[in-house]
Amino acid sequence: MTLVQSQDVAQSISSREELRDLVRSQLQIFLEQGNLKDAKLLLVPVQAVDVAEVIHELPENLHAIAFRLLPKDEATEVYEHLDRSVQQALLEEFKNQEIRDLVEQMSPDDRARLFDELPAKVVRQLLTHLSANEREATSLLLGYQPDTAGRIMTPEYISLKENLTVNGALERIRHLADTTETVYALYVTDAARHLTGILSLRDLVVAQPEQTVGEIMNRDAVFVHTSTDQEEVARTIQRYDFLAVPVVDSEQRLVGIVTVDDIIDVIERETTEDIYALGGLQSDGEDYFQMNLFRVSRQRASWLLILLVTNVLTSAVIRANEGTLKQLVGLAMFIPLLIGTGGNVGTQSSTVIIRGLNMDKIQTGGAWRLIRREAIAGLMLGSMLGALVTVGAYLLQGDIIISLSAGVSLIAIAVLASTSGAALPILFKSQGFDPALMSAPFITTCVDVLGVLIYFTVARVLLTLIPTA
Repeated sequence: MTLVQSQDVAQSISSREELRDLVRSQLQIFLEQGNLKDAKLLLVPVQAVDVAEVIHELPENLHAIAFRLLPKDEATEVYEHLDRSVQQALLEEFKNQEIRDLVEQMSPDDRARLFDELPAKVVRQLLTHLSANEREATSLLLGYQPDTAGRIMTPEYISLKENLTVNGALERIRHLADTTETVYALYVTDAARHLTGILSLRDLVVAQPEQTVGEIMNRDAVFVHTSTDQEEVARTIQRYDFLAVPVVDSEQRLVGIVTVDDIIDVIERETTEDIYALGGLQSDGEDYFQMNLFRVSRQRASWLLILLVTNVLTSAVIRANEGTLKQLVGLAMFIPLLIGTGGNVGTQSSTVIIRGLNMDKIQTGGAWRLIRREAIAGLMLGSMLGALVTVGAYLLQGDIIISLSAGVSLIAIAVLASTSGAALPILFKSQGFDPALMSAPFITTCVDVLGVLIYFTVARVLLTLIPTA
């Protein structure tokens, strides 16, 4: 297939994913053939974010070759979209001057994120070769705590003064547009850089040319502090439908902005961490599929050991009730069913509560109401499932004690599981622990050990109440 043919095919494809796949396969063919001219032309009409994904999907030995085909003004934007592991690999491939030029052209917030992943020695070397302005901007961001607004903000924004006319403001925007993160969100500051108001580019466009910024701006500015957690920043942007939110220091001076594209990355990382945590894994913000296998195994083993201890405790409860089992051997048949169902009920409750906590929909004052609500839901679920299990157990075993033990225990276990599934995440959150990471093993422990204990206790009670043949 020639270059012209491949471009014609690309124009007929509606799916961007299919387009990326076509570009990647054709680019790989060109690079392996040494046809750098056609490879370079192939990348010209492709968006920077798609080029980054195409390079990431190429064989590792072709990453540097493909990246060097990009025009200098586009290379930085593509680099900012690349996976961290690819970024670091490219740094090792480049000559010193290439590295310095590339890092110098990156936006301060993307540069700070890259530096977070690099060894400290490399970061110090790169910082010394940055221009004074870029070094100061990057050092400022690196000075803030990780996962805060100060760490993810960019100092590249447009600030205006109240006495500027609309025409003067538009002229300033035109002058600064190439060196700022966004021109759509604008901020008004006084002589000491204190944030006094906000306005949008639309506000300027529809205003009269002779009006001043002070006349059209919104003085009720919503902002976050440099120490604000990045999840709270995300909620603020979502709540007010912002394209960017201003960041101020302890003295209310404007020091940067957090844009919605950076927040989308934050939300993706936080959601990934929560999903891993629900499985008893802790990624520490790293790409799980790029982690060392030994580390992966060690992390999994730590939580599996907790579950192993849980199983030992469950076995101890069963051993302590050997007498009951000898009287009713059929009881053993329903142990997996009870603890399995209880685990599922607990997982359902913990999932909705953890999601509510992460979205800031659960306040401390309403915690007991939610726990009570989940307990009632568990009672309703347990009653429905318990009735089915009672009937099914009787049909299988023909023993009223076993069937009633299974049915009544399932009701109690469902209430226990839903209550602990709701209460434990709230408790751990109030103590400063990650509710997703801490809840899973404790819920499993509660349901497994206490569930089996409840089951045998109910069976013993029924044995005393109902005479056996």
